Amino acid sequence: MAGLYKAILFLNYALLLSVILLGAAKYRILNSKEKQYFHCIAFLFFIELLNLALPYIFKLNDTSFLYPLYIAGEFFLLTGLFIRKLDWPNSVLGIVGLLAGGFMVSKYGFDYPANADIAKVVSNIIIMCLSGFTLIREIKNTSAQNRFLFVDASIFFYYSVSVFIFIIQHQIANLSENDYYIILSANNILSSILYCSFLYTFIRLKK
Repeated sequence: MAGLYKAILFLNYALLLSVILLGAAKYRILNSKEKQYFHCIAFLFFIELLNLALPYIFKLNDTSFLYPLYIAGEFFLLTGLFIRKLDWPNSVLGIVGLLAGGFMVSKYGFDYPANADIAKVVSNIIIMCLSGFTLIREIKNTSAQNRFLFVDASIFFYYSVSVFIFIIQHQIANLSENDYYIILSANNILSSILYCSFLYTFIRLKK
């Protein structure tokens, strides 16, 4: 299972790099709301790049300190994306920013919560709800052009299943090595589907 996990992981890296390059090439034809998608995927690329670079270049094997930054950044960028698409007031976006900033201060300053996965699950649930609500509205509003509808559906699917995986993972007291790699591989497969939805959308984009 370790071999399968590594194969899917490197496929993810290749897909993510492809999304970044293609998204950068199409950036100028994106409207202000659509540019938020590229910002989100660029942030994920930045975190993955740090996870790879720090151990190999700076010999820093423990990169767990990046996890709270990843949670807060992902939460702020994705919730901000859907808040803008839903045309909610900027005050809601401000509250989201305060929540993300407060979590980082709490985690880095006071190590609370001790288990950052709790915040990750809560973040995923909120993103899942916002993406689902946005998706329903986009499907109903057939008169509007929704060039990122497939991406929105993939985001909803990814975070819905991720919440389930997190819950299952923490319900199992003792994971065997195979079980651990199966869970990681399943999450990476979901990431691959999400990245493919970005690739498909960017390829089809026209002025």
